[in-house]
Amino acid sequence: MTKNYIFIIVLFLIVFDFFIWTEIFFGGPNENTELYFLNVGQGDGELVVWPNNVKTLIDAGPTNKAAAEFSFLFPPFNRYIDLIILTHPELDHFGGLIDIMKRYQVGAFIFNGETKDSNGFSDLEKIIQENKIKTIVLSEGDKIKYLENYFDVLSPSKDLSSGATNEDGLVLKLNSQNLKALLTADIGEKTEKDLIRKYGNYLKADILKVAHHGSKFSSSENFLAMVSPKISIFEVGKNSYGHPNAGVVERLKNLGSKIFRTDQNGTIKISADLEKINIYTK
Repeated sequence: MTKNYIFIIVLFLIVFDFFIWTEIFFGGPNENTELYFLNVGQGDGELVVWPNNVKTLIDAGPTNKAAAEFSFLFPPFNRYIDLIILTHPELDHFGGLIDIMKRYQVGAFIFNGETKDSNGFSDLEKIIQENKIKTIVLSEGDKIKYLENYFDVLSPSKDLSSGATNEDGLVLKLNSQNLKALLTADIGEKTEKDLIRKYGNYLKADILKVAHHGSKFSSSENFLAMVSPKISIFEVGKNSYGHPNAGVVERLKNLGSKIFRTDQNGTIKISADLEKINIYTK
């Protein structure tokens, strides 16, 4: 997005016809970056498709729902994922990766270096080893780049100094020609304050993946004001935590942000051209 790009028209299309969705998703190589928020239940799962169908999957929810979404989004012969990123080792983020890695070839696995002593995470580590998937540890200051598109890794620090799994999740800023998105994993107010202090206005984004499924312990007023998202996505399913918190929803509405939820809207696709952001929901 250039400095001259001032006005964004949000086009919200609710599409029910399967054949229309097939045309949307199977219509050939994409020219612009596409961002998907996958309906994986109470968990996170984002997919970035760079130009030429280069795919980066970020988290995959707690179960095999992400794999089911993939089978719908891509034709059967499309069996390669260039990068998989795990923001942090909690089941509602890594559980679905196990089934994905059984079904798809994966170029590399990226995470923050933190592991978890659990049967589920051991299963993930085992399939990474069996498939000889290259592993890369990233932290604050690193970058993932493809053509003119890139992720900036904003957090955590290399030493995972917070000591809290949620606070040490990978925070990514997506920068493409026409779209900027901030993906915040499950961070809370502590990390939000650190991000404001370190990055200030650089946090501003068109799209916000609302932290921790809309937890009341995240999405502080100052942080949301700094990001100032035009569109906010809650990745949420049936839960007993009160997600998303009504106060968080209200703060975003007061900023004029358009709100979407995977539990209500299903999988959400966002793309952008020079004139508008396009939003497709099931």
